[in-house]
Amino acid sequence: MSETPDAPRLAETFDEVEDALLSRWPETKLEPSLDRILAFTELLGDPQHAYPVIHLTGTNGKTSTSRMIDTLLRALDLRTGRFTSPHVERMTERISIDGEPLGDEEFVRAFNDVAPYLDLVDREQDHPLSFFETVVGMAYAAFADAPVDAAVVEVGMGGSWDATNVADGAVAVILPIAIDHARYLGDTAVQIAFEKAGIIKPGAAVVIAEQTPDVAAVLQERIDEVGATAVREGIDFGVAARTPAVGGQMLSLQGLRARYDDVFLPLYGAHQAQNAAVALAAVESFLGSEQELDAELVRAAFAEVTSPGRLEIVRRSPTVVLDAAHNPHGAEALGAALEDSFTFNPLIGVVGVMADKDQEQLLVALEPHLAHVVCTQNSTDRSLPAEQLAVIAREVFGEDRVSVTPRLGDAIEAAATLAEAGAAFGAGVGSGAVLVTGSVVTVGEARSLLVRSARTDRR
Repeated sequence: MSETPDAPRLAETFDEVEDALLSRWPETKLEPSLDRILAFTELLGDPQHAYPVIHLTGTNGKTSTSRMIDTLLRALDLRTGRFTSPHVERMTERISIDGEPLGDEEFVRAFNDVAPYLDLVDREQDHPLSFFETVVGMAYAAFADAPVDAAVVEVGMGGSWDATNVADGAVAVILPIAIDHARYLGDTAVQIAFEKAGIIKPGAAVVIAEQTPDVAAVLQERIDEVGATAVREGIDFGVAARTPAVGGQMLSLQGLRARYDDVFLPLYGAHQAQNAAVALAAVESFLGSEQELDAELVRAAFAEVTSPGRLEIVRRSPTVVLDAAHNPHGAEALGAALEDSFTFNPLIGVVGVMADKDQEQLLVALEPHLAHVVCTQNSTDRSLPAEQLAVIAREVFGEDRVSVTPRLGDAIEAAATLAEAGAAFGAGVGSGAVLVTGSVVTVGEARSLLVRSARTDRR
């Protein structure tokens, strides 16, 4: 038996809860077992079975799609719980009820509700409960206490062995599968698909985004094995038309029951349009009715969708855009969206990447879109040092298009100066912009710096 942490006392402040959670096994470590989370949720009374669950997996797009599903369900007057990870700025973002993250006091209460059971599980298992497992238990218990009519749950990593998978999703949503977390999930998309297919449960309705043929075959094998039913993007639903627009894009979405035209989505890029089509199909599958949704309700819901840190403009003069792309697949979607929806010239990248990611291919995907890249790092131990990232970046961009500024705030300022001096890149002065990307953590820290600064300036 491994050494377990001290029995938790009840917390009084958010800082105490944060410290208690962060002292546990980090969420970036995966030990393939559901034993601990099953023991934990059993002690909690199996709250994950108290409401129907829409469960999402895939390599990219889970959080944005979760937020869209949540917004649509609330437009139908359903009370929702939403669990997403990782957070952008604050840990409380991971657990939302009725579209709003738990407040600090609510988060403390959610922790205290499960804290007495932590030590009981720790003492009986080979490893203590991890940070992620603990927060999953908190979320499931908070949703039962609310109570919610439906929970929208995003996996942390993979599927079969993810702690969220103690729930049986009435609807399983499989977003596009590519390579990420190869150390834990496998180094081919097919291997990763086997792991992610584990969220498909007997009798579930499965909503499948566009996949490569070999991945689709893996998913179909699982669907047949457990007796689930599936609908597929491009066959049963999809994006019928899209046009970039000011502040987002106009869509025509083909749902399972009807086509919905003139849908404004205040997010950028073809990938977000696809996420919207998947979200619509997921809600239709959840409702299970042959009756189509009210078109005005669909339009009103999508018009309210937000997704912080996903091609989010947080500052002007120069424009600063944040995007949490952290793997090659995400960077390719980001690049396509930049070409599709923006005319920045020059665009200066501020890139900080985790050490366990495919930094070279991420940079290759970004290279055609960036005039210059400022290599930086975030504050976590997992971050690749800026100098090491620069060595890779010079191979991709060339010596003259790469600079190094380790402190993130200074890197953003350096990039802003380059963007404003657009003439140096053959562009008109004032047309430049800054893109901060490479990691959810990097984007979250940038958002905290820039949004807090903007609030201070307004005062």
